[in-house]
Amino acid sequence: MKILVLGGTGAIGKDLVHLLSANGLETFVTSRKKRQDEGLVRYIQGNAHHVEFLREILSDNQWDVVVDFMVYTTTSFKERIDLFLRATDQYVFISSARVYADSDKPITENTSRLLDVSEDQVFLSTDEYSLAKARQEDVLRNSGLCNWTIIRPYITYSENRLQLGVFEKEEWLYRALHGRTIIFSRDICTKKTTMTHGLDVARGIMAIIGNPQSFGETFTITTKESHTWDYILSIYLDVLEEHLGYRPKVLLQGLDQFLACRSVQYQVIYDRLFNRQFDTSKIAPFFDTGSVVKTDTGLRTCLEAFLDRPIFKTVNWKTEAIKDRQSNEFTPLKEIPGIKQKIRYLTYRYLVGK
Repeated sequence: MKILVLGGTGAIGKDLVHLLSANGLETFVTSRKKRQDEGLVRYIQGNAHHVEFLREILSDNQWDVVVDFMVYTTTSFKERIDLFLRATDQYVFISSARVYADSDKPITENTSRLLDVSEDQVFLSTDEYSLAKARQEDVLRNSGLCNWTIIRPYITYSENRLQLGVFEKEEWLYRALHGRTIIFSRDICTKKTTMTHGLDVARGIMAIIGNPQSFGETFTITTKESHTWDYILSIYLDVLEEHLGYRPKVLLQGLDQFLACRSVQYQVIYDRLFNRQFDTSKIAPFFDTGSVVKTDTGLRTCLEAFLDRPIFKTVNWKTEAIKDRQSNEFTPLKEIPGIKQKIRYLTYRYLVGK
């Protein structure tokens, strides 16, 4: 079996690629960076957002499976859908459980989507992530073909991705490791969420690959556990206290102040302020959902592993300045790379917003 993974270098993709190759499947992965081939894994350098690049790799080969982790606008997805569906026996589209509307019952694949029930016309006029994914699901369903499978994961974590609400690790963990206060939302803290190890989501995807029973179907892949964000935060703080020798400080802000630190209004209002719990019975016949990693164990293990080799991506010094202003703290200028970023930090720390 010959498999193409588009954008397979993230939290789920890396684990899926490993599983595919470990099971003897010839796996090709697109990457903008040049990467060294490893055994059955071969990397194709190029930008999978460029339709010319896609035409090149999809027209020359008939793939058994294409797994697509890329994020598209709805317009660009429509331009590519025929290319995807006609180049493979099975197209696996990675959507998101963020498409679901609020629900007071465990979410199933039939739970209403925001796109279908929201009355917020301003929101609906956008192509915000949750709406874009839902619209792209509809494009698949209206394609006239059924060689596709939709996967809806929810918040996934790994050694390199540790989220807190809408914050990535660069936005909260970086501060904690540098002795500064973690800023978080009082409103989000009380809401229940579901976090799933990236490896478990990869196992679920692996189970449906090449399986005709999954064609034309939609599957939510998450853990069944549900915990408040306050509980998630406490797991992180416990590990950090053991690592640092003291417990990092946390400042819980009201919604307006918090959104000043992370301008993602719709992600907060139409997801993180919902209580999220999932019914995973539909995917259960394909793989053992009872064997997924427990949330507290998984988060602890992944954070401990990251702390052994703490490598952060780019830090946003504008939002760090806003957080420092809210917590009455200061980042040493020697910690901030480059004169432009230093000026950016100082501007938002002391001038803008005062």
